[in-house]
Parts: sequence; C-alpha cells; structure tokens
Amino acid sequence: MDLKKILDDHKKWLNDDEGGIRADLSGADLRSANLSYANLSYANLRGADLDFSCWPLWCGSKDVKVDLKIVYQLLAHVACLECKEKEFEKIKKAIMKYAIKSYRAKELGLCQEEKNENYS
Repeated sequence: MDLKKILDDHKKWLNDDEGGIRADLSGADLRSANLSYANLSYANLRGADLDFSCWPLWCGSKDVKVDLKIVYQLLAHVACLECKEKEFEKIKKAIMKYAIKSYRAKELGLCQEEKNENYS
C-alpha cells in the first residue's frame, strides 16, 4: 500500500481535481504512520490499526469514518491527559466509562484508576 499516493489521490478527490479517489483505509495497517498533515476528511478508517500513529488534530480529521475501537482508543488517551482545570475532571468523568473499553486501557493504567474512582 502506498499511503502517500492514497492520501494525494484523496486530496485531489476533496478538491474535485481530476484523478481524485476517496481514501478507503479500512483495515489498513497505519501503525506509526504520521498522519498529522493528512486531510482525512470523509476517509474510511474503520478497522484500521492506528497504534503509534499521529492523529491529525485539525479540521483534516473532520468526518473521518471510524469504528468504536478507534473511538475508545482516542477517549482513553484523552482520559490520560494531565489537566489541572476543574472542568477537565467533569470531562474525564463523562468519558471514562467509554475510555476503559479501549483495548489499551489496562496498559494506560485506566482500569486501576476506574476502580479507584466512581466514573459509572
């Protein structure tokens, strides 16, 4: 799989340029991929392995199609952030019951934290 070509063709598709093709990365092995500058809008990432990859934190990840595995993994990483603001504790409490469903939750120490706190 040539990830650069797929992303370049997807960019063309987003811009309605000739030769553009919507990215279908479902089930793709994207471990360690640097996607920080990739415009993944409307791309299909369901079933993709994103471990150790770089998720784009800009509008380029808007409307990406994902599965619950990816949602749980992203929430688990949000739950592991250190933020001293009181509102973050409310956010963390709201997402924790989903974050602990990540297959990485135990590795991130969330299962132990969930036992120590009442996030249900």
